[in-house]
Amino acid sequence: MTERFFTPDHALFRKSVRDYVEQKLRPHADEWEAAGLFPREVFKEMGDLGFLGIRVPTEYGGSGLDYGFTLAFAEELVRSTMAGLNMGMLVQTDMATPIIWEIGTDYHKRNFGVPAMKGDAIAALGVSEPNAGSDVAHIRTTARREGGDFVINGSKTFITNGTRADFITLAVRTGEEGYGGLSLLLFPTDTKGFKVGRALRKVGNHTSDTAELFFEDCRIPVANLLGDENAGFYYIMRNFQGERLVAAVIAVAGAQKMIDEAIQYGQERKAFGRPIGSFQVWKHKFVEHLTNIEAARRLTYYAADLFDRKEEATGPVSMAKLFAGDLIQRVVYDCQQFHGGWGYVEEYPIARAYRDVRLITIGGGTSEIMKEILTKIYLPSR
Repeated sequence: MTERFFTPDHALFRKSVRDYVEQKLRPHADEWEAAGLFPREVFKEMGDLGFLGIRVPTEYGGSGLDYGFTLAFAEELVRSTMAGLNMGMLVQTDMATPIIWEIGTDYHKRNFGVPAMKGDAIAALGVSEPNAGSDVAHIRTTARREGGDFVINGSKTFITNGTRADFITLAVRTGEEGYGGLSLLLFPTDTKGFKVGRALRKVGNHTSDTAELFFEDCRIPVANLLGDENAGFYYIMRNFQGERLVAAVIAVAGAQKMIDEAIQYGQERKAFGRPIGSFQVWKHKFVEHLTNIEAARRLTYYAADLFDRKEEATGPVSMAKLFAGDLIQRVVYDCQQFHGGWGYVEEYPIARAYRDVRLITIGGGTSEIMKEILTKIYLPSR
């Protein structure tokens, strides 16, 4: 079933991503973490290498490949040790732009999708608001028609890439209250009346920017409407599946990386005259984690296979994000504990990981939201 994701072509692509990450990204991890942002040029570098157009149709200059190549890209990005950079790139490839390629017009694809694919434009996804996260039915940012334009007013928060995005795939209210009145617009950030507020100071993911955004009488053409007006809720829910799936992929790959590095550390570090990895308490913990990581990987790959075939995947995707997201919290805790005092200093990547992984059970829908979704799918309604 998922064997089609692991051909020689996938392996060759994986190696190209790994080489780039280890040679061009990881050496800058400490520098970019301290700066609080990775350089804009990284988008262009990845665009030139074809990493941002993996599943983009070939007629628009993309590679037109299957989700197995996205798996390879996301899994290898983890080697950068910069969760913020990984998030910024995956917003570009798997959160803000897939809906453009799915339902956009030729105008949308050429003027927004292609520049993002090339790394010439940075994309953001504008859904979350101060009072509306997973509960998108309570979005308050409005877009009213006025002649041939939409006039937009409102605010967004927790927007990755928000301080430097060139355009935003923006969720707005164009109609009635509730689910039925939402639409998606492609919003250029050079529009008059748009303002970037605070760059939020986060616990982790320091190499990516997360911003508050404000819209005051911003006027954009009606032609920037994605899909049908007032059908935005359906599009957002579809888009969430890709966001949640890639979060599960990152969680599994991150957990595997932490365990691998802890096992290596345990062979080198000694206590009481023997390698600390030889103590049974740690051997048992590690094999338990390895078992759960393999289970999470299989579940995630199964969800990816359904997603790639465009079959119903909401249940498996939600399970994968829930299981992998919760698992990596336990893995990072034990791996940091295993490092002792060294796990609490910035010299070791495990300290950074301890801060970074917390977002996985929050962003894109909390673990509690995943459970609510799964309850509705798999349990009787009464």
